[in-house]
Amino acid sequence: MPPKKAAPAAKKAAEAPVAKRNPRTAKKPSPPPAKAEPVAKKTAASKVTKSSGKATAKITKSAAKPAVAKTTKVANTSAKRKAADDVEAEPASKRTKAEAASAKPAARKVAVAKKSAAKKVAATKAEPKKVAKKAAVPKAKGAPKPKADPKPKKPIKQLPTINEIPTQKLDVYVFGEGSAGELGLGAQNVNGKKVVDVTRPRLNTTHLSEATVGVVQIAVGGMHCAALTHDNRILTWGVNDQGALGRKTSSEDVKMKDAEDDDSDSDSDDEDSGLNPSEAEPREVDSIHFPEGTKFAAMFASDSSTFALTDTGLVYGWGTFRGNDGILGFRDNVKTADTPILIPELKKIVSMATGTNHVLALDSKGKCFAWGAGEQNQLGRRVVSRTATGALVPREFGLQKIPIAHIGAGDYHSFAVAKDGDVYSWGLNSFGQTGFDPEIDEEDEQGEDSTIANPQVVPALKGFKIEQIAGGAHHTIALTETGQVLLWGRIDNSQGGVDLKTVDKKALYIDKNDRPRFLIKPTVIPGIIGAAVATATDTCIAVSSSGQAYSWGFSGNYQTAQGSDEDVKTATLIDNGAVRGKKLTWCGVGGQFGMLAGPHVTPAA
Repeated sequence: MPPKKAAPAAKKAAEAPVAKRNPRTAKKPSPPPAKAEPVAKKTAASKVTKSSGKATAKITKSAAKPAVAKTTKVANTSAKRKAADDVEAEPASKRTKAEAASAKPAARKVAVAKKSAAKKVAATKAEPKKVAKKAAVPKAKGAPKPKADPKPKKPIKQLPTINEIPTQKLDVYVFGEGSAGELGLGAQNVNGKKVVDVTRPRLNTTHLSEATVGVVQIAVGGMHCAALTHDNRILTWGVNDQGALGRKTSSEDVKMKDAEDDDSDSDSDDEDSGLNPSEAEPREVDSIHFPEGTKFAAMFASDSSTFALTDTGLVYGWGTFRGNDGILGFRDNVKTADTPILIPELKKIVSMATGTNHVLALDSKGKCFAWGAGEQNQLGRRVVSRTATGALVPREFGLQKIPIAHIGAGDYHSFAVAKDGDVYSWGLNSFGQTGFDPEIDEEDEQGEDSTIANPQVVPALKGFKIEQIAGGAHHTIALTETGQVLLWGRIDNSQGGVDLKTVDKKALYIDKNDRPRFLIKPTVIPGIIGAAVATATDTCIAVSSSGQAYSWGFSGNYQTAQGSDEDVKTATLIDNGAVRGKKLTWCGVGGQFGMLAGPHVTPAA
């Protein structure tokens, strides 16, 4: 027997039966300087021009000095040399012979010198042009080079399909209170039929018709629902206080229904129910929140959150989780996700299970992940208040070396069925709902301080080949491969579904007042060969292999579909004109309502 653990903060409140309630609570680079003729480039050209001027002046001065010196030396040469120079003198008419004799040699030499200097100057002037041309090539310092065109993005890798997409259109039957719009019947009473307090199954043809909608799969949460349609749409309805619907809902000019003031019955006249149409009517979650081409395989819902599983094993979710002290959050940095977001830690997921405020996920390799609120050890790992938000990240938790085939969750406890058949459980065990004997407090005779901190094999389930398992507040229901419907845990609110007089006393815990409190060992519900089971809080439903549905437990809000708000002590056939003769295949239970579904049947002509 596991050691005695600390009791969760809110366990006493969780034990009590659910009373009928009224729910409303690459920035572009700057243009290169070269194109705009920047100052830097202009300054470089100015320096070149200035330098050219200095070079010209220097060369002209140096060229003139040698010419004068040479002329003086020539003037002192022999007369023979002078006579030769006279041949090129100017005409006598313009100068005297004496002037011509003395000036001709000098003029000639000066002219020659000037001509030579001019050539050198011309040559010198030509050189700076080359320098200027070279100086213009470098760009201004620090100017960025233009970026090349980005390479085209690689296409997103297509993931393999691992989950089958359901295609069978379903007829959906609803029953229960519905005062929060969770029945999906809309806000307007139709043909004299109310959209709240539906005492027996009613085919929802107004908003979930096979012809106009075509639902193929449904998830039931505490006070909201989600459905997947044949054309890959997600519909949600019910309470949206913490974003559980994944879409915006408007409450303007809507007077919310006060269930306490409503004493009308199913035969009331047509009238507005006072419900919010945007919540009471199934409406689509915008596909803009998902990558193009995303295909969905299943929906799952807890009390305040919803999850969508894709055919490739990815998981999107929205809403929030609540702990003992109120809203815990949806992710470590997201208080409430009003619209769908990807859960990045989850890949290749094939199945999920939801409790009140925690979730399990199973991948294709048999690895199990848990996240959410963990005050009752329902996550299989220790969670303390200062690190509570860390529990919002999906993680493995002690079953890493054990391949898992099936998973299940109760309100505050969890299960994993190994491929070898062993069943592991953990979490709150105040009434033996995990399958272990609880440690009983002698004063109030209930296991208030009992929890299973880590996954442990349940000896009492050895030999049973479990293929489906689900828990309520303090009890658990399971289905075996052979169709046996098993139940254990709390039974003092008629959760047992069996005539307790026929049960072995060794399987019962009986208090000092001789009142049976809970089933210590798994007990078979007689008369049913099961195909599907469901439970929530204190109500149970089982669908048989022949397509009939049975219910039992707490019925204060008509969630047993038996037409009465009295508790149903034993498993009882659900029978009325809506479901009679129909082959049902699925069942779901919420906080104060329930649903049934089966393949659509075209009425006979």
